[in-house]
Amino acid sequence: MTDPTDLARTDLARTDLASTATDFSAAGPSPAEAAAAGTGTAGPSPAGTGTTGPRRTPLTSVHEDLGATLTDFAGWLMPLRYGSEIAEHRAVRTAAGLFDLSHMGELMVSGPQAGAALDYALVGNMTAVSPGRARYTMICAPDGGVLDDLIVYRLADTEFLVVANAANAAVVGSLLTERAAGMDAAITDRTSDYALIAIQGPRSADILGPLTDASLGDVKYYASYPATVAGAPVLLARTGYTGEDGFEIFARPQDAEVIWRTLSKAGADHGLVPAGLAARDTLRLEAGMPLYGSELGPDLTPFDAGLGRVVKLDKSGDFVGRAALAARAQAAPERALVGLVSQSRRVPRHGYRVLWDGAACGTVTSGAPSPTLGAPIAMAYVTAAVAQEATRPDAAGRLAVDVRGRAEPARLVPLPFYRRPA
Repeated sequence: MTDPTDLARTDLARTDLASTATDFSAAGPSPAEAAAAGTGTAGPSPAGTGTTGPRRTPLTSVHEDLGATLTDFAGWLMPLRYGSEIAEHRAVRTAAGLFDLSHMGELMVSGPQAGAALDYALVGNMTAVSPGRARYTMICAPDGGVLDDLIVYRLADTEFLVVANAANAAVVGSLLTERAAGMDAAITDRTSDYALIAIQGPRSADILGPLTDASLGDVKYYASYPATVAGAPVLLARTGYTGEDGFEIFARPQDAEVIWRTLSKAGADHGLVPAGLAARDTLRLEAGMPLYGSELGPDLTPFDAGLGRVVKLDKSGDFVGRAALAARAQAAPERALVGLVSQSRRVPRHGYRVLWDGAACGTVTSGAPSPTLGAPIAMAYVTAAVAQEATRPDAAGRLAVDVRGRAEPARLVPLPFYRRPA
C-alpha cells in the first residue's frame, strides 16, 4: 500500500488537475454572494452542455440507463431510487449498496498554515490529525450555531480535503477563505475534479478487495489512502453514512463510470445493488446520524445534537465560536435529541410536534418507516425534562407525536436505533 503522505504526489490530488478549480480569493462574486443572488450552489451544468438547471454528476448517464428516479437535490440531478428503496436499504444492511455521492462539495485547503487556518475556522483540532487520517467536525457561527458538518481528510502535512454538504459547499468555501485571511493558506473548490462513489455494507470489502491494490484489512476506519480501483488512481477512505462498514472512493470524473460498472459487475454475485438518496436517508436515520437542516442547523450547537465531543475546547489558540461553545458546554441542557419508535403504523415526519401528556414538548427532525425495525422511527428534539421522564417505567402512554391532528403513541429509545453486528 502506498504511503498516505505520497497522496499529494498522485495524479488525483495534484492541485493543477483541472482548470475548473475555483480559488475563493479570486476576483468576482463569492459563492455565498452568488447563492444570495439566487443562483444557488449548483450553478450551470458542466461546460459544453449549453444548458442550465441541476448539475449532472459524472454518473448521471449510468443512473438514467438503470432507470433511476432522478430528483433535483441541492442543485444536482441525483438518483432518488432505482426501484424499491426498501430493497436497496435491506441490501446495504445484508450485502452491499453502491451510491453516487458526487454532489458533495470538495474544498482543498493547502499551504504552510493550512492546519492553523482550519483550527481557527472549525471546532475540531485539525493539526492533531495525522496525514492519511480523517476527522468528523463542524464549522460554527460565532454564537455556536452549526453552519455545516464536515469530514476533513489530511492528505499531507500542508494539504487537507474538506468535504461539505452539497447545499452548503459554497458558503463553507467562503467562510474558510474569510477565516483564513492573513494566513499562508489557500482554499480552492475542487468539487468538479472529483467523482465520489461509496460502497457500503457487510460485503463491501469482499467486492472491492479484488479490484484494488490497497490491503483493505489495513485500511482503518476514518483513514484514507491513495490507491487504485479498477486500474484508476483514487483516494480510498473507510468512511460512510449508513451505519455499515464501507468505503468511499474519490476518483477522477473520467474514471467514474468504469469504476461504477466494474464494482457493479464484481458485486452481482454478492448481492450488490445501486442505492439512491431515499435508502441513504433511512439508513442514516436508523444509525442515528444527523442530517444538516434537520438535526443540525444555525439555531443548534453541537452540544444540542449530543455531539459536543467534536468541539475541542482544549486545543491551543482561539477559534470561531469558542466563547459561546465553552459557555454552552457548562450550561444545563434545555433540549435533547432522542429516538422515537411509533406505536402505530403512522409515520412521524419532519416538523411534527412531539407531545407529553398532550402538551407540545418538542419537534420531530427526521422520521421514516424503518425496514430493519419494522416500525416507524424518528429523531426529535424534546425538552431535557421530558427526555428524562420518558425513560421511567411509568411513562407508558404519556409520549406521542401529533400526526396530522391525531396523537400517535410513541416510545423513547436511545440512539442509534441500529448498530451493525460486531
